[in-house]
Amino acid sequence: MTDIKELLLSRIRDVADYPEPGVMFKDITPLLADPAAFTALTDALAEIAANTDATKIVGLEARGFILGAPVAVRAGIGFIPVRKAGKLPGATLSQAYDLEYGSAEIEVHAEDLTAGDRVLVIDDVLATGGTAEASIQLIRRAGADVAGLAVLMELGFLGGRARLEPSLAGAPLESLLLV
Repeated sequence: MTDIKELLLSRIRDVADYPEPGVMFKDITPLLADPAAFTALTDALAEIAANTDATKIVGLEARGFILGAPVAVRAGIGFIPVRKAGKLPGATLSQAYDLEYGSAEIEVHAEDLTAGDRVLVIDDVLATGGTAEASIQLIRRAGADVAGLAVLMELGFLGGRARLEPSLAGAPLESLLLV
């Protein structure tokens, strides 16, 4: 696992003062551009999906789509996008959540998740955990079970893990990298 961590870290670029002064943004586009690194990431996340007996992957907008879709293909299971409010046609379930300076809302198609589904949530970064927590609530409201949460990077200093542990109710939270 050390080799994959080194490979992934070597392909993540720090961008200072983005999107605002004082923030060190973790840019994963160099990782996505490297087929060996992207394949290693996809394989590692697909292994987590297999270990959790997931039957569906939920990818969180927007980078969770980029990571989650190939993982679902590799794992041979379905992929469900969780979008910002107003982006999905038809009947949806929505969940509002608080941000540091305001609020947001995410949605999923009402019929995409059902009882008996075991859903692994995938995203690029776990920061404060607000979006992930809202997605867990959506999954449960749809009648599905949460198989776990898997992220490329966890920004440990922001406390997202502590926030999510009660919501995950024993389901695993897997971070490939702790930053």
